[in-house]
Formats: sequence, C-alpha cells, structure tokens
Amino acid sequence: MIEFGPREKLASQGVTALSDVELLAVLLGTGAGRVPVYELAAQLLREFGGLRGLLQAGGADLVRQHGLGPAKSAKLQAVLELSRRYLKEALVRGNPIESPEITEQYLKSVLRDHPHEVFACLFLDTRHRVIAFEELFHGTIDGATVYPRVVAEKALRHGAAALIAAHNHPSGVSEPSLADQAITRRLKEALALLDIRLLDHFVIGDGRPVSMAARGMI
Repeated sequence: MIEFGPREKLASQGVTALSDVELLAVLLGTGAGRVPVYELAAQLLREFGGLRGLLQAGGADLVRQHGLGPAKSAKLQAVLELSRRYLKEALVRGNPIESPEITEQYLKSVLRDHPHEVFACLFLDTRHRVIAFEELFHGTIDGATVYPRVVAEKALRHGAAALIAAHNHPSGVSEPSLADQAITRRLKEALALLDIRLLDHFVIGDGRPVSMAARGMI
C-alpha cells in the first residue's frame, strides 16, 4: 500500500481532506535538521495548543521555537494576515453587505484575539456598502469606555449612513452584558439624532459572534 505525504494527499483528495498537522506541514515545507516536517508541525501545534494559538503568536515567540526561524515564522504570520485581508476584501469589494456570515467572520478575525477589550465599527453607505473599518476604543481586560459622540463624529467624517458596531470579550464568552446593552441603546439614540442607523452590535468571543440585533436588543 502506497503511503501519501501531505502534498500528495492534497493533490489527490483536495485541501479539505488534510488534517491540521498536514496543512501546517504543507505550509512549512521542510523540517528542521533531523526532525521531519510532519513531526515539526505536530510539535508546534502541541506547543501552542492548536492552530489558533500558533497563528496568533507574535513573531518573537515563533522565531524562538526550534525548527522555525525567520522564514517559516514569516510564512505563519502571512497566512493569518492573508485570511484577514480576504475577508475584508469580501466586504469592501463594492457590493452591499448580503452575507451576515462574512461580516461575522471578518469581525471575529480582527477582534477575537486581542488581549484587551476593543470596540470597533464598520461604516456603511446608503446601500450598506462598507466605507471603512476602524478600531475606536481600547480598554482593559474588564471593558472599554465607549463614547457615542466620538462614534457619531467618525460616522459623519466617513459620510456613513449606517454602521455595525462590534467589540470582543477577552474572556471568550460572547454573551452581551448589561453594560453592552446600555451602551448600545445610548449609541443608537445618539446616531438617530444624525439620521444614521445602527444596524447591529456584535459581541465577539470564542464561539460564533452574538448579534444583538438578532436578540432584539437594538
């Protein structure tokens, strides 16, 4: 029986057939010294607790790992950034937002792994096409202070007709808190005075982002 390596398996069965270790082995390309690439990939996933931990690690942490070095570390950082840019491009390609899933995936990709709470907005035109994305407030691990006036000023500066707000919960729990609900009400009221619609407020955690609009909280 012929045993296929990750690249051969990818060519014959498609990329979705590969395990996390096999995908990482394809990306790394080569092992380190006497350590085969497959073993190196498995070792890295164990060390960082999986793909998420590996890809969100900083460059300095990656370079320190035996078998990586600057070239392989750069590849890993590039993969994460490419995924973020792909999702962003899907949002800003000039069409109105039609897929809540793409919006959720993009917001999760840029906000989930911040160590502290971050509040951000997607600014939209009258056809709900994305004008810009901005991280507006950075807080401690317990929360961020959000000023509706600043959000409104940013919306006017961008000429936005609507916006989608989002913030992360570093704890990983995406359930909206009472404070989240209160700031959402204040934000909606402030924007309404300027005839700008708050379409949604997503809370980003480890699972699927929670839409406060879907929960009837907006």
